[in-house]
Amino acid sequence: MVAVAAGRTEERVVADRQRGGGVSDPEAGEDRKPQSDEAHSAFTPPLGVPLPPTPEDDHPTSEFALPQGVSPEPEAEPEGSAFAPPSSGTTQSTQFPAFTPPYGIPKVSLVKEAPWQDRMRTMLRMPLAERPVPERPDRQEEAGPPVPRVLDLTLRIGELLLAGGEGAEDVEAAMFGVAHAYGLGRCEPTVTFTLLTVSYQPSLVDDPVTANRTVRRRGTDYTRLNAVFRLVHDITSTGLTLEEAYRRLAEMRRNRHPYPGWGLTLASGLLAGAASMLVGGGVVVFLAAAAGAMLGDRLAWLASGRGLPEFYQFVAAAMAPAAMGVALSASHAHVQASAVITGGLFALIPGRALVAGVQDGLTGYYITAAARLLEVGYLIAGIVCGVLIVLYGGVHVGGRTLNPEAALEHVERPGIQIVAAMLLVFAFAVLLQQERHTVWIATLNGGVAWVIYASLADTIGADPVPATAVAAGLVGLFGQLFARYRYASALPYVTAAIGPLLPGSAVYFALLNFAKNEMSAGMASLTKAAALALAIAIGVNLGSEMARLFLKVPGEAAGRRAAKRTRGF
Repeated sequence: MVAVAAGRTEERVVADRQRGGGVSDPEAGEDRKPQSDEAHSAFTPPLGVPLPPTPEDDHPTSEFALPQGVSPEPEAEPEGSAFAPPSSGTTQSTQFPAFTPPYGIPKVSLVKEAPWQDRMRTMLRMPLAERPVPERPDRQEEAGPPVPRVLDLTLRIGELLLAGGEGAEDVEAAMFGVAHAYGLGRCEPTVTFTLLTVSYQPSLVDDPVTANRTVRRRGTDYTRLNAVFRLVHDITSTGLTLEEAYRRLAEMRRNRHPYPGWGLTLASGLLAGAASMLVGGGVVVFLAAAAGAMLGDRLAWLASGRGLPEFYQFVAAAMAPAAMGVALSASHAHVQASAVITGGLFALIPGRALVAGVQDGLTGYYITAAARLLEVGYLIAGIVCGVLIVLYGGVHVGGRTLNPEAALEHVERPGIQIVAAMLLVFAFAVLLQQERHTVWIATLNGGVAWVIYASLADTIGADPVPATAVAAGLVGLFGQLFARYRYASALPYVTAAIGPLLPGSAVYFALLNFAKNEMSAGMASLTKAAALALAIAIGVNLGSEMARLFLKVPGEAAGRRAAKRTRGF
């Protein structure tokens, strides 16, 4: 009985120790205090059940713990917005370096006194995130800019500029300036020869609004072109309202051309006669070239009225002066027939489209440049067809009366040639429908260009190609300066002024040699004509860029950045 009682007493002591009660011995209670995991456990086995084995460590693991040898997964980043700026570990006052370029974001401050072309071209070449916010004050009665109407006004202005022969870069700058002035900051215009597109996206989470317009008819009216430039200047500088802008645009469309049709016909005759005097013609040559050009102009108007394409209009216009020259040569009159035909070609060579095409290529608008140069090629092909038809008949049917060498007898007549060059520019300006106060400036610019060319080519004896490039460069420089002073387009001061530099004689000699089956001489003359045309276009563009390069925009901290291509790869 004593043994049984002792056994029960020992089991009770063990049970008490498992429950945390300890023994009655005070020293045992002081030496070992129950652990937090062991005290009052609900899973203590009942009496008679053996205790589980003691774990190896003092801290048992959870049933969800990873086994040995398995690395824990990295903690997931807290979920945030896709448009929230990244955390960079910097203070609140520090800008986020992930979006800051290494050279820093320049502060753009474009004053309103600068020409809108320079201001808009500067912002247009910036990344979208770096463009300054529109400064147009919000009107209380308007909740926001009427986006469809602003885009429509933007496209209408771009259509008038592109139809008038303006370069693609200036058209995009004008469209962006109009949209930006009316509060559409996130706006992207695009110009591709005959297609205008403008897209506006209010924010990153809103759907964009896109509108486009196709330019199907193009005409030359520099009076309307200058009016559009003044409208864009008022919109971007003086805060013209949308209704006022629409009213002025409607007035521009209703206005008639400044010169009547018979005045344009007389101007084409004056242009051809003055050009014939530049290459050595006299009074009889002047009258014959003027008569042939006016007849060709009327034939072109007749073809246009019948709806024929422009190619056939150039064919008809080129046949009349060529026929006049062949008739004079067949009459055995002591007249330079080649000068008569050359003067008629001066009035037909598409110098305006050529300069615009090369300018678009130099500024990076390659699709528009290729389309415009292809258009120039078609127009020149029409001239070639019209002249060759007549020359072939004159050479092979009427006898070999035309001599290419007859027109190469160059006689220096500085006074007469300067007057003839200025008359040519004056007539060209009238044909371009320029404003009357710009005609005399273009005439003076063209006279200076001819003096520079004649001084280099005749007096010094320089090659005609670099002499033409230098003269055209001065034309572009002076034209850009006049345009900046008048806040207008540079085309009225440049296009007519390059008239005396056009390669009319080189084109004629190439066609005449082709008609006489002298292909090598014809290709040489045609190559020279192409080189002269390219020199004119590059010179005009370089002169304009020099004006923008040295005349910095007031208040502009960052320079006008152009596209930077890779070099050879």
